[in-house]
Amino acid sequence: MKKVLYYVNQFFGQIGGEDQAHIEPRLVEGTVGPSMAFSNMLEGAEVSHTIICGDNYFNENKEAAMKFVQDAFEEVQPDLVVAGPAFNAGRYGMAVAGVAEALKGKVPILTSMYEENPGVDACRSIAYIVPTGESAAAMRKTLPALAELANKILAGKAVKAKEDGYMLQGRRLTIHAEDIGARRAVNMLVKRFKGEEFETELPMPEFDYVDPAAPIADLSKATIALVTTGGMVPNGNPDHLQSASAQKWVKYDVSSLDELKGVYQTVHGGFDPVYANERADRVAPLDELKRLEKEGKIGKVFEYFYSTTGTGTSVANSEKFGQEIGKELKESGVDGVILTST
Repeated sequence: MKKVLYYVNQFFGQIGGEDQAHIEPRLVEGTVGPSMAFSNMLEGAEVSHTIICGDNYFNENKEAAMKFVQDAFEEVQPDLVVAGPAFNAGRYGMAVAGVAEALKGKVPILTSMYEENPGVDACRSIAYIVPTGESAAAMRKTLPALAELANKILAGKAVKAKEDGYMLQGRRLTIHAEDIGARRAVNMLVKRFKGEEFETELPMPEFDYVDPAAPIADLSKATIALVTTGGMVPNGNPDHLQSASAQKWVKYDVSSLDELKGVYQTVHGGFDPVYANERADRVAPLDELKRLEKEGKIGKVFEYFYSTTGTGTSVANSEKFGQEIGKELKESGVDGVILTST
């Protein structure tokens, strides 16, 4: 009988809701919550242990939580690790991604999330992610799909994203083919000339393209806003902006400031913060914008400054943040934006 180690958050671990999101990880023998139904669908395997951890705890104590997961793995020695489903719960999704990161390369890792969950991009390349709906209402359909894929993996069978229903992982795999690459490429080209269907061996990512706005006619009369993905926040990070995989953006009134130096810091987890903390304007140049305002080269610096963290943040969240901030700026009559990164 093969063993499966299952990870759930405090809600699906039947501990409690938001009031228990702080709980430290614990390893329990047997099944809890969704792992019970999942275990019953397995062939020649069972969920031997379940890890339960609060969403807040995992995301706020990632190193300690990942160490617990690694220790639990060494104790249980499972053949497969399953986490979730996390649906569209961002903190749960990021905790699942943390589990995958902690056990990367040690064992197959299987999970399920809604496509816009930030955890998807965080662990797509190291875990099999079965797509699911936004809420737990999709649980009854999701668990059988997870179990079907799990059974195939546990049986040692080859799996493919298109055939087995998991999200593309963005990995290149070495396989043996009957024809050499040149012949396969020519065959695809001929099919394209004939208007026949063919499947590329190297799918390319799809990106949105946005037409640039018209140039500002007169900068001396323009209102310019400052926006950054550099994680710049007032000292102490009063709104608890995440250092990576941001779940929100923040804004602050800087109308009375001539510079950010001394009162702002960075919480960005993707670069050395020393020089940014020494002078925050190196990342978000409020000092230079205020100088240009005083010299009459721009009409006005918008009174609010917007900030979020770029590292690890999902494309879906990035688009959402951009739309929300852009809507505010447009409604406020802002003419242009200085958008800085790191």
